[in-house]
Amino acid sequence: MARVIVDVMLKPEILDPQGQAIARALPRLGFAGVTAVRQGKRFEVDLEGPADEAALAEVRKMAETLLANPVIEDFTLRVAE
Repeated sequence: MARVIVDVMLKPEILDPQGQAIARALPRLGFAGVTAVRQGKRFEVDLEGPADEAALAEVRKMAETLLANPVIEDFTLRVAE
C-alpha cells in the first residue's frame, strides 16, 4: 500500500484573503516576523498497490478533475515515506 500526498495551493497571482487574515492575526497572537501567509489544502490518497508511474498518473488525473480547480489552483504530488 502506498500513500500519495496532494498539496493544493492558490496560484501566486490569485488573491488569498484567508491567508491575509491569518497573517494579520499572527502579530496579535504574539508571532512576529511573518511577512505573508498562503492557505492551501492537503489530501492524502491511499492506494491499494505501489505508487508507480501509472498510479501517480491516476492521482494526477484525480487532482486535475476533483481535488484542485486548475483555473485558480496549482497542485503537487509526492509519495509519503
